[in-house]
Amino acid sequence: MDSTPSEPRVLTIGHSTHSWERFERLLLGAGATAVADVRTSPWSRHTPQFNRDALAEKLKGAGLAYVYLGDALGGRPTGTHLFDNGVADYEAMALEPAFEAGLERVRKGAESHVVALMCAEQEPLDCHRCLLVSRRLARMGLAVSHVLPDGQVEPHEATERRLLVCEGLEHDDIFEGPEERLARAYRQRARKAAYAEESPPTAALGAAE
Repeated sequence: MDSTPSEPRVLTIGHSTHSWERFERLLLGAGATAVADVRTSPWSRHTPQFNRDALAEKLKGAGLAYVYLGDALGGRPTGTHLFDNGVADYEAMALEPAFEAGLERVRKGAESHVVALMCAEQEPLDCHRCLLVSRRLARMGLAVSHVLPDGQVEPHEATERRLLVCEGLEHDDIFEGPEERLARAYRQRARKAAYAEESPPTAALGAAE
């Protein structure tokens, strides 16, 4: 029997503080056959079951493939040109060649697997896997859905409707079309959710420069 999906399909999921058993059930219940780790730092001090090596081993035992893509699709950029006033600039990051190559790897993988993009945050609207990566994958024509903590699988279109509501932009505007409102909602949410650089400590009064 051919297990290849009928159309390229991508899921996203946040490991949050789930036990391994709960996380495995969420993945398998949603139909995932592979996990693409999009964390810039693929380890967790508080949930060591999701450290890269331990995770890969557990996924293998569950019959799921694993690949690390945080170097291309992670949410913490390194170049200063990828920050806007100290906050990661998702729109600039989406133009990077490495990011585009990462998207293409996901697209290619989705031809033979149901790929779950994994990061840490449980709510997709609080994570770059939705606000940055999924937004572009959907534009590429992939069917993207988000695995929620209760096991529901929410299509990306429904997540975008929640985004508009969260950002107070759900109502029609005679001066702003639907695409423009959605783009503004993404921009507003990203300013709240994206990685922010730590501000340098303020020098004490009278300290030598």
